[in-house]
Amino acid sequence: MKSFDTVAIVGVGLIGGSIGLALRERGLAKNVVGIGRTQATLRTARRLGAVTQTTVDLPKGVKEAELVVLCTPVGRIVEQVRQIARHAPEGTLITDAGSTKLSIVEALDGPLDRGCRFLGSHPMAGGETVGPTGATADLFVGKVVVMTPTPSTQAQDFDRIEQFWSDLGAVVVQMTAEQHDRAVGLTSHLPHAVAVALAASVPEEYFRLVGTGMRGTSRLASGGPEIWTDIFLENQENVLAAMEQFGVQLTRLVAAIRRKDGAALLEILTEAKARRDAFASRSSDR
Repeated sequence: MKSFDTVAIVGVGLIGGSIGLALRERGLAKNVVGIGRTQATLRTARRLGAVTQTTVDLPKGVKEAELVVLCTPVGRIVEQVRQIARHAPEGTLITDAGSTKLSIVEALDGPLDRGCRFLGSHPMAGGETVGPTGATADLFVGKVVVMTPTPSTQAQDFDRIEQFWSDLGAVVVQMTAEQHDRAVGLTSHLPHAVAVALAASVPEEYFRLVGTGMRGTSRLASGGPEIWTDIFLENQENVLAAMEQFGVQLTRLVAAIRRKDGAALLEILTEAKARRDAFASRSSDR
């Protein structure tokens, strides 16, 4: 278990707040600095015990940090990393929690100012909750965190970031950024897109008839719109490919229903149930 003197978290919503709570509960950091855009969110994070100090000034917040974790929309991460490197101590390690990786990793692969280094991460945890009030110290326990090193990543940097996530209870998986974005386009971004379409399909006059099935299936649509706008655009190619693959299956289902083909319909439903049961038994809720 490797402890830090100071860890700075940029963005103290659900993910950032949970990182802070886990660090403090497990004694992994003496100081946890929360950096954000609004004082209200930062006050909430501090009141909940996720951070020990707060600021809206990014350069000030990272000036003593050994490790900086960015939990902000993916469209901001590259510029924020470059800004952090200009103001953090020499050799500070920087990682992120972004749901897309390729464009971020490609932009930041190589030397940064003041000898700082970036290594991409993506904790496969969270949900539709927005803000620090939903944060929990055990959010990452048993959850997968994907790390995306490049050939220029230093072994000691990988080991230290891997240990950081492991100390929070996560299971670390290594992939290339390209592999990561292709995989999450199907397993994470497609479900959100489907939930959005489902929620948008229900007319207001039927709201009172919405049951647990629709509520559960569409819950991801409650996720932060700004965050998901960035994700869909950053991972456009893989999201569209996943949606096309989904469209093939939906068309197959439509055709069977239209033909009143019970045998084909039963086959589709049976196959889907088997697949869902198989992956549900092998993975925790994301």
